[in-house]
Amino acid sequence: MQRSFLDYLKVTFKGMAMGAADVVPGVSGGTIAFISGIYEELISTISGVNPALFVTWKEDGFKAMWKKLNGNFIIALFTGILISIFTVMRLANYLLENHPILIWSFFFGLVIASIWFVAKQIPRWNFKVILALLIGAAVAFYIVSLPPLSPNSSSLFLFFAGAIAVCAMILPGISGAFILVLLGAYKSVTEAAHDFDIKTLGLVGLGAIFGLLTFSKVLKWLFVHYSSITLAVLTGFIAGSLNKIWPWKEILETATYGEKEVVLRDASVLPWNYNGDPQTLYALLLMLAGFLLIVILEVVANKNPEIPDATN
Repeated sequence: MQRSFLDYLKVTFKGMAMGAADVVPGVSGGTIAFISGIYEELISTISGVNPALFVTWKEDGFKAMWKKLNGNFIIALFTGILISIFTVMRLANYLLENHPILIWSFFFGLVIASIWFVAKQIPRWNFKVILALLIGAAVAFYIVSLPPLSPNSSSLFLFFAGAIAVCAMILPGISGAFILVLLGAYKSVTEAAHDFDIKTLGLVGLGAIFGLLTFSKVLKWLFVHYSSITLAVLTGFIAGSLNKIWPWKEILETATYGEKEVVLRDASVLPWNYNGDPQTLYALLLMLAGFLLIVILEVVANKNPEIPDATN
């Protein structure tokens, strides 16, 4: 069966949710893709972009090539992502600056539920699966503990920053925005999106395309040959990222780049040890809201499963 217009509209909304998650340093759009039931189709579609498509176009026409590419799915999804990048990013920056505890609490609840959601996709648990989960968690915890690099806006650097960040975007657990923070490119990218700096966005975009086309092939191969272990590593990645989005932080070291102050090192603390108003009740309610949102999305996805194109 083919998707209807309404089905593709749902894909666009899922793309918007992915984009909204990825503009927040610490939350992964890949997690949203997994929860919404389009993750494996996304990886399979991206990894299917290769020179053979031009052969299909030449021999069978554009329509056959577009169908093999799963082009309607790509357009619908990335339209949603781009809408979020140019709209939600401003709201996310405002909330992070003015209500950090509340927004991080919501995402903490969302990610907790995501761990449960991804882990239950593993059909059978054994020593190798558990070890893979622990390794994934350790790697993610180490990455989110790294201090960010100094800002860099050179063309080559922005290209590779886009390539690396997009790999994180399609990995549940570690967000592309957070990788941009670590690399020192987040400020350049957010300012470019705000000012519609086509040159900077184009460089990051080209890097992202390069990263997508290469890393997606690796992920698809892992899903085909080592599905349970891959899912376990992804579960570990999500779990290991929790320290990054814990709402209550003690700032240990900062640096100022231009007019922007960037936190280099911080430490997670309990609400009663937080230096300021911990907003504990509202934070807990938002954690619960984030958790329930994932549960609701799963129920809706199970009742209305996505119908992939016939070529997938």
